[in-house]
Amino acid sequence: MEEAKVMEAAPAQARSRTRSIAYVALTIAIMAVSAWITVPLGPVPFTLQMFAFTFAIVVLRPSEAIAATAGYLALGAIGVPVFSGMRGGLGVLVAGPTGGFLWGYLFGVAAAVALLHVVRTRTSWDDAARRRGVDPAERAAMSFGQKAVAFLRMSGVELVAGVLFTAVAYACGCIQYMALANADLATAFAVCCAPFIVVDLVKIAAAVACAQTVRIAL
Repeated sequence: MEEAKVMEAAPAQARSRTRSIAYVALTIAIMAVSAWITVPLGPVPFTLQMFAFTFAIVVLRPSEAIAATAGYLALGAIGVPVFSGMRGGLGVLVAGPTGGFLWGYLFGVAAAVALLHVVRTRTSWDDAARRRGVDPAERAAMSFGQKAVAFLRMSGVELVAGVLFTAVAYACGCIQYMALANADLATAFAVCCAPFIVVDLVKIAAAVACAQTVRIAL
């Protein structure tokens, strides 16, 4: 009897692994495309990567999000042009002005998914948030302010996770820029972080909103 159960479970596990691999591969592709959409703003360009990584943090399982980030960085490190400006190579990671952000993404994703994992598994927030979901017809009748409050109620912790990820990436970006440019913290922050804060907050909110829609669909 137990052997029959094991045999039945095997195809389901194989399907789950295949789906997980597909999700990770697709996410790596999204991360690469988001890096190619670049607007030069000094040594640190504007990209859509904060959107892509926050989206991955919310949609994927913790192990999948970390695997996708590590895979993306590994591809770039071996020379595949997946970084901003269609660049690749270990030199971009260790000697480029944006390198700190790149390896900071891995630490940021790990911190963010750890936060979400703890909240989702050790509290009732996730289930309660789903129960507080708004019916589409109800949502259509809401004002912009009411929609914003409903979104915060549903996604507050995920927004915090996105901000945590971004803060870690900013910190790592500043550290590498300070080392390479022999700059102080104030200069590094002014160059690497200040011009992007508002836009990145918008990208975080947009990523969480998109991720919620995808999670419901999946």
